[in-house]
Amino acid sequence: MAFYCHRCGTSLPPSARFCSNCGAVVTAMPSTARPLQRPRVGRKIAGVCIGLSQAYGWDVNLVRVLTVVGTLFSGGLVAVAYLAAWVGIPEEPLETQTAYPPRI
Repeated sequence: MAFYCHRCGTSLPPSARFCSNCGAVVTAMPSTARPLQRPRVGRKIAGVCIGLSQAYGWDVNLVRVLTVVGTLFSGGLVAVAYLAAWVGIPEEPLETQTAYPPRI
């Protein structure tokens, strides 16, 4: 499948997150993206932050920091959203459980 930059039209590999020509962020998800699930390995509380970071390609530490800061400055609204995500996002099935290497 052809994969092109939406800004300059440069052909890109499917795993690209940024355009090598113009530096634009590539918005299409790579084919290696994981489904939105709460993994059993690597979680701190319920696995919501690591599930979001793996599904969308974000840094898990940034998601965790933004969750804490958002909870402190939103009057608990982010905490309610976290609890809703805990209930709403399915947990990873046992048969696909793998050990993920830590991100560096």
